[in-house]
Amino acid sequence: MLIYKIVLYVLSSAMVATVLLPLVKKDYWLFRIFDYPRLQKFVIIVTLCFGWASIFKWDADWFDYAVFILLVVCLLHLAYLIYPFTPLARKMIGKVESTNAKTIDVLVANVFQDNTDYKKLLELVKNRNPDIVFLLEINNRWLEEVKKLRDDFPYYIEVPQENTYGLLFYSRLPIKNHQVNYLIDNEVPSVVADVKVGTQTVKIFGLHPTPPVPQENEHSTDRDAEILMVGKMAKKEKGPCLVMGDLNDVAWSYTTELFLRISGLLDPRHGRGLYSTFHAKYKMLRWPLDHFFVSSHFGLVDIKVEKNIGSDHFPISISLCISPEADENPLEATSEDIEFANKKIEAGKEGDPI
Repeated sequence: MLIYKIVLYVLSSAMVATVLLPLVKKDYWLFRIFDYPRLQKFVIIVTLCFGWASIFKWDADWFDYAVFILLVVCLLHLAYLIYPFTPLARKMIGKVESTNAKTIDVLVANVFQDNTDYKKLLELVKNRNPDIVFLLEINNRWLEEVKKLRDDFPYYIEVPQENTYGLLFYSRLPIKNHQVNYLIDNEVPSVVADVKVGTQTVKIFGLHPTPPVPQENEHSTDRDAEILMVGKMAKKEKGPCLVMGDLNDVAWSYTTELFLRISGLLDPRHGRGLYSTFHAKYKMLRWPLDHFFVSSHFGLVDIKVEKNIGSDHFPISISLCISPEADENPLEATSEDIEFANKKIEAGKEGDPI
């Protein structure tokens, strides 16, 4: 029994720490990395609660009950964070029927630069038949293997790089204007494109900021700043707007929520599910890293995590309809939100982590 309790103490302490660390609003990777596995932590803590409950009738003192109560509080906190991404929660964007003239179908795929299953991606594009394909981690080798897509997607933006941050933007729909930006890091590109959908022009932002992990970037400052800069740009748009890509951030992080408040955009995951896209090879370690955020001009036709293409990410697709009758529920930014976002952006530009 003593060994059993020691194991429970060690595991419970570790899990409480992983719940508390993300509450610290610091950009160091150790605080931000535990934003990711919310659902996994929830499951482990439920298991630990059952473990503590099983010994209460045998041997327990006030400290044991205190640990149990602390675990329950952590459990409620995690449930609060996860709840918006369950079918029980209110949807941010309503479901609509498609109308061919005003529907836009988009596929996003982080291909994993070292992946060589080019045919799987090409087959997916052929079968899915989207209007726009946005590919990430594209180097020159990948470009050579997929540039045949130009035959079906005559409008394209190609920025291959060998540092895992290259990208391709292929479109069947006319691109009126576009820019390749390096918002924070001169080796990390993002794109902005004005795409013609029927008689409407849709502003599309595609990005792939660096993750807060030691081998990439020890702080989340660059990632957060880039996401929030795009959020501020999206806020200025009066027409239909879409932000997409591998944001290297989960849907429930405080940065993503701040982005939604600053931009006024909507997350189609709210009220529907997690739609986890990473890690494709480990079922127990999956969370939503690849995103679509849309303006209130859109209604949702469909959103889907696609089949594995040999990458560490699953591709994700969305079908949207430009609909003035869309049922939207955007978040509102406070003055404190705006001040904090500006502080984050300035820190990213200056290279001075918070």
